[in-house]
Amino acid sequence: MTDAALPRDELVGKVSKAVEGGVDLVQLRDKSLPGGRLLDLACSVREALGGRAKLVVNERIDVALAAGVHGVQLGEEGLPVAQARKILGNGLLIGRSVHSTEVAVQAELDGSDFLVVGTMYGSRSHPGEVPAGPGLMEEISQKCHLPLIGIGGVAPENAAELIESGASGVAVITNILAAENPRAAAERLKDILMVSWNARITPADLGNGDG
Repeated sequence: MTDAALPRDELVGKVSKAVEGGVDLVQLRDKSLPGGRLLDLACSVREALGGRAKLVVNERIDVALAAGVHGVQLGEEGLPVAQARKILGNGLLIGRSVHSTEVAVQAELDGSDFLVVGTMYGSRSHPGEVPAGPGLMEEISQKCHLPLIGIGGVAPENAAELIESGASGVAVITNILAAENPRAAAERLKDILMVSWNARITPADLGNGDG
C-alpha cells in the first residue's frame, strides 16, 4: 500500500524497488489528491511496475478505469461491491476492506475478489483504532473462501502469525516504504511469508499422488 506522505518521484521509485523484492500487488491510496492528479500518479506507478505486479486504486473506480489498472480496493463503507461490478465488469479485481466476520461474509456473497482484513495490530495509519488481532483473521477464514490480506501494523515479526491464522498475504506500508532499502525489506517479508505458506500446507492439500 502506498504512502501519501511521500513525494511523487520518491514514492514511485520505492514502489518499484518493493516489487523487485517480491511485492505482487500494489494499492494506490491517496485521498488528498484530486482526480486528475491521482490519475497521473496511477499512470506513473503503472508504468514503473511494467507488468511485474498488479495495481489497484483505492476507492476511485473512475481513476482505475482511466489508468488501465487491474482493479479497485473499496473501503467497508465505500461503494457497494455489486454496483462497482456493474461499472467495472468481470475483468477487473474488486477488493473490500472488512472489520468483522459478518461484513466479510456479505462481501464474498456480493462478488468481491479478495478481502483486506483489519486492523490486525496497532498502526501509525490508524492511531485511534483498537486492533482486532489475528483472531478476527482466523474467524473470517473459517467462513469465507476468498484470499484474505491482513492489514494494520504488519511487520516481519508478526506476519507469520497472520498466515497461520488463515491469511493469504499481508498489506504493508511503513515496514517497506520507510525502510532504507525497500527491496531488501520486501524480500525479507516475502521470505517469511513463503516459509509460513509452506508450513501451512497439509498432506491433504498436496493430494495422495494416485493421479
